[in-house]
Amino acid sequence: MISRTGAVVWLLLATLSFSIWGQPKPLTAPATSAPAPIKIGNVTLSGNLRTRFESWDWFESTTANNEYNFGAATLRLSLSQQREKVEWQIEGAFPLLMNLPTNALAPAPQGQLGLGAAYFAANGNKDASVFIKQAFVRFKGKANSVKLGRFEFSDGLEVMPTEASLATIKRDHLSQRLIGPFGFTHVGRSFDGVQYVYNTKQNNVTFLAVRPTEGVFQLRGWNELDIDLFYGAYTKPIKAKNSESDWRVFAMHYHDGRRVLKTDNRTLALRTADVEKIRVTTVGGHYVTVAKAGSGKADFLLWGAGQFGDWGVLNQRAGAVAVEAGYQFNQKLKPWIRAGYFRSTGDGDANDTQHGTFFQMLPTPRIYARFPFFNAMNNEDAFIQLRLKPHAKLGLRTDLHHLQLSNANDLWFVGGGAFQKQTFGFIGRPSNGKQSLGTLVDVSADWTLTPTTVVTFYWAGVRGGEVASSLYPVGHNVRFGYVELTKRF
Repeated sequence: MISRTGAVVWLLLATLSFSIWGQPKPLTAPATSAPAPIKIGNVTLSGNLRTRFESWDWFESTTANNEYNFGAATLRLSLSQQREKVEWQIEGAFPLLMNLPTNALAPAPQGQLGLGAAYFAANGNKDASVFIKQAFVRFKGKANSVKLGRFEFSDGLEVMPTEASLATIKRDHLSQRLIGPFGFTHVGRSFDGVQYVYNTKQNNVTFLAVRPTEGVFQLRGWNELDIDLFYGAYTKPIKAKNSESDWRVFAMHYHDGRRVLKTDNRTLALRTADVEKIRVTTVGGHYVTVAKAGSGKADFLLWGAGQFGDWGVLNQRAGAVAVEAGYQFNQKLKPWIRAGYFRSTGDGDANDTQHGTFFQMLPTPRIYARFPFFNAMNNEDAFIQLRLKPHAKLGLRTDLHHLQLSNANDLWFVGGGAFQKQTFGFIGRPSNGKQSLGTLVDVSADWTLTPTTVVTFYWAGVRGGEVASSLYPVGHNVRFGYVELTKRF
């Protein structure tokens, strides 16, 4: 008998072998040419298979297992058709979890010891599911389009630039801060509703009215959650002779009608008594640019948001800001150095009438916390980053982050938003009056084997600060790594 972990490794190797050797190419086709789409009449069949083996060594606990390995595979298959005035797509998702840890959940406040524990807490012994990931129809005009049904959405990507460096910054440092499909998880989330887009070379207007689905860590991804999300944005791309940039202003409203226990720094009794709904409005914007500077390129990013509304019986008043800059050298390895600072507000008084913790809503936090032991709530993050491109098919990246809580009276938050009916979606651990969260260093490699096959290696280590050591006194240095293979067809 083969173990479930062994099955994942076998699946990775089998997919890798097929990707390299199992696709005969015409002799006249270049080695790097992408395969032709699979056609069934006028309908296109497409999909992707992603397999990942994860290794976790969370902050040490004496009551649960903090060190474990598990694997997962997600297959997505879709049928679609493109016409001049209309297009449609139906996509199914088939996630599979293997060898999840069954004893990685410690008593509060230590809680879930890594994402393996989060998957097991949400699913128990269930290890697979099938559901509709996307099912929509899109009506297209000359500049207008309306999408109806179930689909994915990422804020900040309303306009994708043609300049490669600017596109990378928007993808990895701007998008999905507040709304995203959380695609790093093995289930992810979708949105049911309507999206309107007016798009020209001069500007873009996007409006969204949706409800998120279940999913993310929970295998059941069929049903909607009792959450309403409204989003509107205006984006202006700007092209000049030696630069490309864009700016965006946005507003969104989040209404959570679920009767679940809120995660904040009040006592359990006060939170249990608060059955009022969450109604939070967020307004903000960004400016991002890449310009020729000397022999290389310089870049700059500014993002900010403010919040107001009702956090149950409390008034919501919060905000966040991010400032980043970098320089890409025109040398053989294409070294690209970037640095940045992010800060979001935390709540300083658990007994007043105001909630001051910045609420991240429905993001993809892993983009900004590649080792996802934190998120953008009550967070202060100073980082420096280096990217290298030693080969056209190989990209390397390493980050160094100094992390601390913005307010020592608030919680240490993790999570990416609502994903099931019975739990809030964010976890908060007490800070015990401490502020230092830790120092994170990581490294990743993305290797493009073929135009449709990518292998990713990732490793991270954290030296925990006073917050972590106060909750995990036995061991507060942690590690996380994975190998992932993605095959598109």
